[in-house]
Amino acid sequence: MSNQSVRLDPALMERAAIIAKALNRTTPKQIEHWARIGEIMEDNPDLPYEFVKQALIAKAELEAGKLEPYRFD
Repeated sequence: MSNQSVRLDPALMERAAIIAKALNRTTPKQIEHWARIGEIMEDNPDLPYEFVKQALIAKAELEAGKLEPYRFD
C-alpha cells in the first residue's frame, strides 16, 4: 500500500474523526472504510447498503475462521 497525502475537506475530516472514535477506528481507517463502501455501492447500485454491510461482515468472519459450514438436515 502506498502512502500519499490527499487534501480533504475539513468538515469531512471532522465527521470522520467523530465516527472513527465511536467505532474504535482511526480517522484514516474510517475514511478508507467509507471509500470501500462507496466503491462497492457504485459497482453494485442495485444492492442495498445493509446487504453490502452484512457481506463485508461475513467475509471478515470467514477470514477469521469463524464460519461453520451450513448443514441441510
